[in-house]
Amino acid sequence: MSKHRRARSRKLRTPRTGGSTRPSRRVALAATFGLLTFGAGWVYTAQHPQEAGAAPQARADSRPPAEDRAARDARRLALQGLSGISEQTRQRIPAESRQLILVTGKGKDSSESTATLYTRPAAGADWVRGESWPARNGAKGWSTERTYGDLTSPQGVFALTDAGGLLPKPPGTRLPYDKDSAFVATGRGVNGESLAGSFDYVVAIDFNRKPGTSPLDATKPDGERKGGNIWLHVDHDGPSQGCVGIPKAAMKKVLETLDPAAKPVIVMGPEGF
Repeated sequence: MSKHRRARSRKLRTPRTGGSTRPSRRVALAATFGLLTFGAGWVYTAQHPQEAGAAPQARADSRPPAEDRAARDARRLALQGLSGISEQTRQRIPAESRQLILVTGKGKDSSESTATLYTRPAAGADWVRGESWPARNGAKGWSTERTYGDLTSPQGVFALTDAGGLLPKPPGTRLPYDKDSAFVATGRGVNGESLAGSFDYVVAIDFNRKPGTSPLDATKPDGERKGGNIWLHVDHDGPSQGCVGIPKAAMKKVLETLDPAAKPVIVMGPEGF
């Protein structure tokens, strides 16, 4: 080999250190720059997905579908200890009320329902669920515009201020209680069943009545057309003409529990009203 070619070969030979090949400075700089560029791009993409070409996000102010709002309201009510009613109905419950009977029907036209007792330790606190019982309401369900004889129960939120019955008041009863022999149901039920014992214990529901009077009081402030004398009373194994019936033991429990100082109310209507 000529001297010229041997010299050229020496120039192309790469020095070895520790058994590895050292890359040229230009190659090393290019690799480092590539890594930095890739890393910067990765961080930028994570922080700015839209500018990095990701699909545009939905507007934050878009309104959720009605069913989503209803589900959200139901979750909030469940957290507050109430279920089976809407947010709008809950807002009608007086803030000062600390006792509540919730009656929820199986459907708008159904006479089958469930009654549940709720209490809370202070105004504005969460409701605590108590005992629950099967219940009956009007033979033709529920109505927000009830009229006399239509066989529906009034839907809404009503105060519970007065009680009475054919039997002496149970021990511990704090509501004003009128024991009277006039608390006897006459005739037969809607389905022909006996009404005996239905009015052994009653709590007047303040629908078209004068609070602070006996449940027997016939005064109807909103007129005869709406009907009246809507009571919570002993169930007679059949639908009512507008009252709500629960088992006799449940009526005794209600009378022993309700306290005028707690501003008790009844919230009643079809499921989800």
